[in-house]
Amino acid sequence: MAEQDGTGKRVLVCCGTGCVANGAYDVLKKFQEHGVGAELKKCGGEVKAVPTGCHGFCENGVLVDFPDDKVTYIKVKPEDVDEIIEQHLKGGQTVERLLYRDPQTRQAVVHASEMTFYKKQIRTSLKNCGKLNPEDIEEFLALDGYQALKKALSLKPEEVCREVELSGLRGRGGGGFPTGRKWEFVRKAAGDKKYVICNGDEGDPGAFMDRSVMEGDPFKLLEGMTIAAFAVGSDEGYIYVRAEYPMAIKRLRIAIRQARERGFLGRDILGSGLSFDVHIKEGAGAFVCGEETALIASIEGKRGMPMSKPPFPASQGLFGKPSLINNVETLANVPLILLNGAPWFRGFGTERSPGTKTFALTGEVCNSGLIEVPMGTTLRQIIFDIGGGIRNGKKFKAVQIGGPSGGCLTEEHLDMPLDYEALTAVGAMVGSGGLVVMNEDTCIVEVSRFFMNFTQHESCGKCTLCREGTKNMLYILEKIIQGKAGLEDLDLLEELAAAVKDGSLCGLGKSAPNPVLSTLKYFRDEYMAHINEHRCPAGACSAMKKIVIDQALCKGCSKCARVCPAGAITGVIKQPYTIRQETCIKCGACLDVCPFHAIQKEG
Repeated sequence: MAEQDGTGKRVLVCCGTGCVANGAYDVLKKFQEHGVGAELKKCGGEVKAVPTGCHGFCENGVLVDFPDDKVTYIKVKPEDVDEIIEQHLKGGQTVERLLYRDPQTRQAVVHASEMTFYKKQIRTSLKNCGKLNPEDIEEFLALDGYQALKKALSLKPEEVCREVELSGLRGRGGGGFPTGRKWEFVRKAAGDKKYVICNGDEGDPGAFMDRSVMEGDPFKLLEGMTIAAFAVGSDEGYIYVRAEYPMAIKRLRIAIRQARERGFLGRDILGSGLSFDVHIKEGAGAFVCGEETALIASIEGKRGMPMSKPPFPASQGLFGKPSLINNVETLANVPLILLNGAPWFRGFGTERSPGTKTFALTGEVCNSGLIEVPMGTTLRQIIFDIGGGIRNGKKFKAVQIGGPSGGCLTEEHLDMPLDYEALTAVGAMVGSGGLVVMNEDTCIVEVSRFFMNFTQHESCGKCTLCREGTKNMLYILEKIIQGKAGLEDLDLLEELAAAVKDGSLCGLGKSAPNPVLSTLKYFRDEYMAHINEHRCPAGACSAMKKIVIDQALCKGCSKCARVCPAGAITGVIKQPYTIRQETCIKCGACLDVCPFHAIQKEG
């Protein structure tokens, strides 16, 4: 790699999904058209433009990083490349207008390492993302790639399991089960055939942690799977990834092919006698297939529906054989643990939740994107330090953590450490790691309705309580935001939530009521305002808003009355008109035609 061997400079162009959508390939092509990759004498050597995975700071894409010069440019467009070539590479001057500016101080920040977004993070599983070409195994090898596998192969399988267990690594898919203990279960399971399965389904709205690892560092995932295979005695693995991740699938296929060519997959890996190969199974995008037994059914060609446990997959999984299932982030941590040791991993996080965790930070924050922080980091540190605070000077209201399976946390939780036990205690969960930040203009009831709508559509229908319970919960939430619910509906909503939570078979159903239960606990007053006062405190629910005519501004032109489909507007020409609220359907047609801006929404 150029930055390591001194042969020249590297230009790291973010080619993660977000930046590609913003034109990253066009930016990369523009650099290549200008001879970046060939000799540029004024630059002091070769300059190589490298397509990388996600850099994390997604809202500022396309990101272009010069690691040798310690300069990072944001929101780069193809037409900016000429200026970067002439001014930066040839002239040695930073292009000031393309630098990031701190949202608080408005000061320009030259390099990513000095941005508060990155400075407060500790990136371990994401360490290589944005630093190497994910389609080139040579770059992975230059960054200690497959050294952990070599070390694992020098140990006994039980020693590998023990090291993972000592690290305290817990499942990063949301369950938090001790990884080393799960490995040991599979290792000891009877059977001459075992499988290693990577769960890369990741169906939570707004979650893209696993996708970024698969796109940006696929070889690390394969290395983690191969170590797991050695530890539990498997010779075959599957990566289950949803078809909506075409870039991840493409890069995984390339990585698998290159790993086979170099002897890191296939028969007799590195002369150790270990044989292990990996297949990719594309899922159809069913959220329920994130549940391990539903995932297994899908790989087997069946409809993705959860099964009763026991038996657990560790003893009877894929095709009836013992199967180890871990998610992408969990497996990406394994090579780091083997290479650096369990005490190193325990140096991050808390006693019961060691290590780091990736989160997709989205919503009403100044800095949104993919982050990685030690377990135990507080919401305040994430939202106000890394995230830069709330956009447009608004007030923080709540954060939804863990997607549809998680819960809503409030200002009183800002200083609570984020770990498995602390979140469970307040009715939330880590989940896959989605963090949606809300400001004062967000209607909490609408947030609950949104997640319930998602969960209801994703229910596989196997359990009556989940299938019918979520449908009726959604119906009640829609009644509330339309101003048509009574207090008896609220009682029924809570009763249904408890029933769905207790009676559903899999994690999807059991966690589906979490957003409703947590918002009822912390924001019951908003529900009551919708029901008793027909008022949305956030002013967000259109059904709660009144459309009124300002009598001082109305000229009596009658345009509003002529377009009103409900005949709710009455008056006399050249005199102020009025709107009958009991008849108004709030379609907004009158707002569009009033030439005097006399018609307004209130509430």
